[in-house]
Amino acid sequence: MKTLSAAVVGAGSWGTTLADLLARKGSGSVRLWARNPELAGIIEKTRENPAYLPGIKLSDNIGVTNSLADALKGASLVVCAVPSHGIREVFKDAPAHIPRDAIIVSASKGIEEATNLTSSQILRDVLPQVLREHIVIFSGPTFAKEVARHLPSAACAASRINKDATVVQEAFSTPYFRIYTNPDPAGVELGGTLKNVIAIACGISDGLGLGSNARAALITRGLSEISRLGVKMKADIKTFYGLSGLGDLVLTSTGALSRNHAVGVEIGKGRKLKEILSGMRMVAEGVKTSLAVRRLSHLLSVEMPITEAVCAVLYEDKSPRQATVELMTRELKEEL
Repeated sequence: MKTLSAAVVGAGSWGTTLADLLARKGSGSVRLWARNPELAGIIEKTRENPAYLPGIKLSDNIGVTNSLADALKGASLVVCAVPSHGIREVFKDAPAHIPRDAIIVSASKGIEEATNLTSSQILRDVLPQVLREHIVIFSGPTFAKEVARHLPSAACAASRINKDATVVQEAFSTPYFRIYTNPDPAGVELGGTLKNVIAIACGISDGLGLGSNARAALITRGLSEISRLGVKMKADIKTFYGLSGLGDLVLTSTGALSRNHAVGVEIGKGRKLKEILSGMRMVAEGVKTSLAVRRLSHLLSVEMPITEAVCAVLYEDKSPRQATVELMTRELKEEL
């Protein structure tokens, strides 16, 4: 693999993990951009990110900066790892500093509330044409903390330009992190984005104590919802049965490290959304994504009853138990 100069934009848990992985591979220079100058200084000095990845010692080969221009200068690989709601603001001034032959890796999962655009679509909105053509979607069932601890994990690098996907595959693959290429960027991105809404539903169910049967039903019917919307948005249905679809859905709907599932659990226990979010440092993307997904489903005439129920509970003060009753007593139908 040729030497790469990588810039990772976003020093949350995922961005920090990916920067550390690239730096430990030693295949080129790695710079990590942190919005907060104090955090950037702490990471640079202590080789740890106490805010988002405490207890993980980071590679000495990561250069940490609060200057986006310095981070992007000369980068052949630019990784976007900021929350979806921050992408437009962070990247609006980035084109002046990104080399025109760079590959852009979209590692963020979410939908912009005001526009219904996915993370990669936001990037396309702010980047010049020459860079838009080389965006690779990076997604899969990956908790940052487990990848940072070098536990076996797998993900997808998706692009219609196989050469770009292969560059990303080779850049991130290690003995503990296996990357597959995928020619369906729309499906890979939508799977990684939409599963957060279903994960909240599964958390609510678990918070109510509804049992394993209910969780399994929500995951299965949730995958059906995701697939319906995805196909309407020109994705390949097979993608939703892969790592970035079913794999990520199962992980986020059941894993103890899932922020979206955790929010749902607290909602099921009777806490209010505002109170829950005020105590969280990291973003649970599914909270805002649920509204955008509901708008998309209405716009495209796609039936998504679980998403509707999640939005009603989060934003319309519907009782979680009442939402469960309504889901269970909908008109009876064929499964397929």
